[in-house]
Amino acid sequence: MSLFELIGLGPQGWGRAVAAGAAMTLLVASLGFALGLLWGAAAAAARLSGVAPLRWLSAVYTTVVRGVPELLVLYLLFFGGGALFRAIGEAFGYGGAASADAFGAGVVAIGIISGAYSGEVIRGAVRAIPPGQIEAARAFGMSPAQRLRLVVLPQLLRYALPSLGNVWQMTLKDTALISVTGLVELMRTTEIAAGSTRLPFVFYTLAILVFLGFTALSNAAFHWAEQRFNRGIVRGRPA
Repeated sequence: MSLFELIGLGPQGWGRAVAAGAAMTLLVASLGFALGLLWGAAAAAARLSGVAPLRWLSAVYTTVVRGVPELLVLYLLFFGGGALFRAIGEAFGYGGAASADAFGAGVVAIGIISGAYSGEVIRGAVRAIPPGQIEAARAFGMSPAQRLRLVVLPQLLRYALPSLGNVWQMTLKDTALISVTGLVELMRTTEIAAGSTRLPFVFYTLAILVFLGFTALSNAAFHWAEQRFNRGIVRGRPA
């Protein structure tokens, strides 16, 4: 069998399996990144609030998650989650086996990790907004919702997008860790293909090329978004 047939979409090729694994990788990364944005926004709001316990909890969350290996977070949720489910089941009289779902644990773990970084990015972006603009919006009689929609969010996105692009790239690469749970994403698929064909160089190179393709498309998308939100800005000042 030729190399092109081996990685092709034919009945004996691995192309369809690799494509399905790549789609799973994108799905996990997208859901984890979206979940991370929600948690990051909540962490940033807590860190900027005037409530001391919320600031403390947010600081602990971002510091601890950014300070430990990502794989430990995944192990804690996947294997520790199974133990927690079994304990809950035993408390209610259920003695059967219980385990954490690989997909759900992966998405939540990726969300927790990206949320810690996104929270710091969003907090820094909010602090970068000139306070005078908020005061001017308040002086014009804008409601809090109007200030958030018309003044804060557009500038927050302008300041945060470059760093959020880096968080997305990190999230995309972190999906490779989920292969340890047995979820058949891109890394797990190429690992199986490499073991079955005894051609690890071919399939791991293919995985590299797929990730590089994701990176190129992501860079283009974030570059377009940065240009979109920087319209009317000249040399760092409003035109």
